[in-house]
Amino acid sequence: MPVKPFADFEVPSTGNQRFASAAFRGHHYVIYFYPKDATPGCTVEGAQFRDLHDEFRKAGVMVFGVSRDSLASHEKFKANMQFPFDLLSDSNEKICKLFDVIKEKNMYGRKVIGIVRSTFLMGRNNEIVEEWRGVKVDGHAAAVLAAAKRAVSGPEAAK
Repeated sequence: MPVKPFADFEVPSTGNQRFASAAFRGHHYVIYFYPKDATPGCTVEGAQFRDLHDEFRKAGVMVFGVSRDSLASHEKFKANMQFPFDLLSDSNEKICKLFDVIKEKNMYGRKVIGIVRSTFLMGRNNEIVEEWRGVKVDGHAAAVLAAAKRAVSGPEAAK
């Protein structure tokens, strides 16, 4: 996949912080978009990233989850699930639109606008190194970890 440069962005984050992509220049990081806190698929996806968090950290890659939920909702979800990573609140859909993850979806026979589950591996210069759209949860975090290891250290690191 060709590398795609990306504009800097900033959004509120759990822990009374603001996430600024510019602060991660020089480092790889993963940003995964999910539809809603505390829903079945989003809970499983977050748990898989949580369970692999030490491996991501050893590879030098930070993980961040993003949805349109409020910071209060994110704080509760993060605490309940014991996520070791921050959740970013994009209630105004600023970065959802930047990453083009807001789409019309069919939910129980109704058309709704929502986040399509997507993950992006960001590179040292804030570029998209690899992306996954329309993600199926099972095994996804492990696939992202393998890609992150390859991106940071080359193909041998992913083994």
